[in-house]
Amino acid sequence: MGGCFSKPKPVEVKIEVVIPEKERSKEEMSPNGKASPLIYKVNGTARHYHLEEHPIASNPYHNPKDVVEASVCHVKDLENGQMREVDLGCGKALLIKENGEFHAVGHKCPHYGAPLVKGVLSRGRIRCPWHGACFNISTGDIEDFPGLDSLPRFQVKIEKEKVYIRASKQALQTQRRTKVMAKCISLSNYNLSSTNVLIIGAGAAGLLCAETLRQEGFSDRIVMCTMDRHLPYDRPKLSKSMDSHPEQIALRPKEFFRSYDIEVLTEMQVAAVDVKSKTAVFKDGFKMEYNKLMIATGNTPKALSCKGKEVENVFNIRTPEDASRVVKLATSKNVVIVGASFLGMEVAAYLTERAHSVSVVELEEVPFKKFFGERVGRAVMKMFESNRVKFYMQTEVSELREQESKLKEVVLKSGKVLRADVCVVGIGAVPATGFLKQSGINIDSKGFIVVNKMMQTNIPGVFAAGDAVTFPLSLRNNKKVNVPHWQMAHMHGRVAALNMLAHGVELSTVPYLWTAMFGKSIRYAGHGEGFDDVVIQGDLDELKFVAFYTKSDEVVAVASMNYDPIVSKVAEVLAAGRTVRKRDVELFVRHGKTGDMSWLTGKGS
Repeated sequence: MGGCFSKPKPVEVKIEVVIPEKERSKEEMSPNGKASPLIYKVNGTARHYHLEEHPIASNPYHNPKDVVEASVCHVKDLENGQMREVDLGCGKALLIKENGEFHAVGHKCPHYGAPLVKGVLSRGRIRCPWHGACFNISTGDIEDFPGLDSLPRFQVKIEKEKVYIRASKQALQTQRRTKVMAKCISLSNYNLSSTNVLIIGAGAAGLLCAETLRQEGFSDRIVMCTMDRHLPYDRPKLSKSMDSHPEQIALRPKEFFRSYDIEVLTEMQVAAVDVKSKTAVFKDGFKMEYNKLMIATGNTPKALSCKGKEVENVFNIRTPEDASRVVKLATSKNVVIVGASFLGMEVAAYLTERAHSVSVVELEEVPFKKFFGERVGRAVMKMFESNRVKFYMQTEVSELREQESKLKEVVLKSGKVLRADVCVVGIGAVPATGFLKQSGINIDSKGFIVVNKMMQTNIPGVFAAGDAVTFPLSLRNNKKVNVPHWQMAHMHGRVAALNMLAHGVELSTVPYLWTAMFGKSIRYAGHGEGFDDVVIQGDLDELKFVAFYTKSDEVVAVASMNYDPIVSKVAEVLAAGRTVRKRDVELFVRHGKTGDMSWLTGKGS
């Protein structure tokens, strides 16, 4: 069961599962009133799966031919807090020493393959230097995101002062591990129009919710629905790698959804939710009852409101088809990007080598001014100008002109007329929550769903996550914020799933994002909204810098380019609940490499 199709068909799949969870209440029964045959243990810790379904999980060394063992170093070669890549002959592992104990896990981040040896080791976990994902060094389990898979864990033993690692050859090659998951015990318990968990939206938040439920042993029906025609995919790549095919950026293959009975209804739009009857009403009239509801609908791009906005070849980048169509039309043509947003700037950078010309139109004085500050924004702008991108700042579009119904010119309010064969609009987005207006679910004045730290709405059994929500951010004294970032959507989805299972887990993470342009990346951690100063170390002209965003005497965010792993280091300090003071980073900047670094190594306040 599962996969990508129009309407679900009941199929019976049975396994035996024992999982740790609180006793189910009557509300946890299937929507049709039939109790699930799943056995729950209140204080148990065991999970029992049939061996043939999870052979690797039950014994990673079940095949002697797949095992390699090698001496990798002397016990004194590593000090506490050190990491080293070691070669076992058929692949590498990451050897770690912390608190006198050795651990060995995969050496590459499963997200995009970053070398974890260049990451940050802290509090029993490694944080990726590129995008901030965190992995437990004892288990290899992923604990913060982005990414779906965990690291393989390898056996370590000490003999005669030498450190040996015993590992699966296959795991050394794949460098990733998918957690053990349950399946649906009996889909025949359900009729066509009822499910235990309904997830509206199939982005990162929706997928993490479904996967976490299965990882925790949840074995009732899960249905995801999406307006998209594709299974969940890596949406950030739509603007960073525009000509990727849907299959290339899929987060999971179709077989994965079938294997774990996660049903995905594509091209299905929910028009309304009735929380009293626990029913979602689809645009085509189809209705589905649910027991628990997760809303992760993301946002909708803002459209231009100027004259001529309906002409052909004007795009919002929402799907792989949009992205590939823009690339095809832009080749050797004139492109105008409206909005120096993350999406707009990434598209501009990607199209520079393909288009005849690329122009960016923006209301602000410099790109990213509100996010990165004026100095960093100007450095980024200079990088774009050196790559032939032309900026038209402090103006906006007044008209789109066409010739034979296709875009020909973009007219600016400044009076300037730009030749344009393709226009990409990146002027922001609004939460896709219009269908909830009459539902009784709490929506704020901007259209965001209001949730608590457990991703719960004001309606029992209804959760929300991702770009469409505001939530209390611990990092900023529980201020209600909206953080429309890929990493945050992952964490939201996981926390929501755990609380569907009554685990009582609160959201605790440091926002982390990245943008890639011209082969360079800016990494960012924290929440800098309302910053009043920026302290910069490094050389902006050389695009090698770290910027600390402060509010009063506190560092609230950090950004860097070519300065790894400083952002991941600061993220770990903030994740530990410690405060980074402005005076500390000012001393660091003043004295350079000789400055006091105790605030960064955990010895400060």
